Order: sequence, then C-alpha cells, then structure tokens
Amino acid sequence: MHKESPAATPPMDRRQEILAGLRLGVGPGLGLFPMGLALGLLAIQSGLPGWAVPALSIFGYAGSLEFLMIDLLMTGTGLVTIAVTTFFVNFRHIFYAFSFPLHVVKNPIAKFYSMHALIDEAYAVAAANPTGWTGPRLLAMQISMQLYWVSGGIVGVLVAWAIPGTIEGLDFALLALFITLTLDAVRTREQLPSLIIATIAFFAALFITPDQIIFAGMIIFMALLTIRYFTAKRKGGLYDPARN
Repeated sequence: MHKESPAATPPMDRRQEILAGLRLGVGPGLGLFPMGLALGLLAIQSGLPGWAVPALSIFGYAGSLEFLMIDLLMTGTGLVTIAVTTFFVNFRHIFYAFSFPLHVVKNPIAKFYSMHALIDEAYAVAAANPTGWTGPRLLAMQISMQLYWVSGGIVGVLVAWAIPGTIEGLDFALLALFITLTLDAVRTREQLPSLIIATIAFFAALFITPDQIIFAGMIIFMALLTIRYFTAKRKGGLYDPARN
C-alpha cells in the first residue's frame, strides 16, 4: 500500500515531503544533467536554434527520444515516421502506469504533469521505493529531475555557442546511448533472441525500404516479436525475469 499524507498536511510536513522528493531526485539528476548538456551541444552543432533545446526538454521531455528527434528533424524525416518512432520508443511508458504511484497526486493539473514527467528514471526511483509516497514528494522528485535535464540542455547550448567550431564525433552520442541501452538489455541468453530479431528487422528494412529504415524496421521488429511471443507461449518457454 502506498502511504499518502492527509489532505490537511501541516506546512512543515509538506516541506519535509518536498525535501524528501528533492533528495530522491539528486542521484538520477546527476546523470540527467550531463546527458542534457550533450543534448544541447548536439542540437546547436546540428543546426537547431538555441530556443529549441529548452522547448524540446520542457514539452517533449523524453530523454533518448530527444536525441533521436534531433536527427529526425535535421534529416527532413516525414511526420508519419516521426509519430511512429515516438510511439514505439515511448510505448513502454504505458506499462509504467500500472505500478507508478500516480494516485497520490490529487490535483488534475499536477496529475497531468506527473504523467508527462513519467520518465525511466522517475519510474526506477518509484519502483525502488514502493511505499511512503505523497503528492508533494512525487511531484518534487519529478520536477527536480526535469530541472536537471532542462538546465543541462541550456548549459549545453551556452557551451556550444562559446566553443569556436564544432566538436568532432559529438553526433555519435545518440549511437553510443543506444549501444549502451542495448548492452544493458541483453544480459542473459534468454534475451539474445530479441537482439537477433532486431538485427534481422534492421537489415530487412534496409533492403526493402532504404529510405524509411526506422519506420519499416520498427514495424518488422514488432511483427517478429509478436510471432516470437506466441511461439514461446505455445511451447511454454516464455522468459521469466524473476529467474535471473
């Protein structure tokens, strides 16, 4: 059960809850700030205007998707491909809502923001601390994380403006990020088929639709992943993370 503060929370108790939320946001924030800085640098060097970085970080606020969005925008990718890419990249957030303590936030506007700010890091902190959540604590944690991200992006923009020329290899940041995420995801032999399926989907898309690799690749990947799921279910061989 999630613990929730009474409606008439004394000012000192509310302050303590906010401070508790801010403390919970420090660890993830120390990782979000440099990532935001890299985003700001990459955006400016890619040709985006400075205002686009805080705008994207405030209204988009999707971490890895923002890096991908820079590449999509600068290469003139169509809106359909951008929409489909956004859907697939953020599809996992649908499942976050099942265990995220959103119910402690009562104000409709605050609840809408909490849903908007439900990033991987916020979910990870909530999952690691399943009890004791209140509205002020949850919102303080999420707001602090976004502030780390937005401020990092702004600093990145300022640094990019101050540095003459360009930093070679910075455009590799997105690829490095997804390589890291892939290596982190493929930790056991049971998860290896997903990597193989992703590789097949990529080369199939490269061969079939070389001008729409991302769009076609994700469609093929989801189709193959669905086939794998039902095949494993029929054979009783579904992967159980609890065993590892």
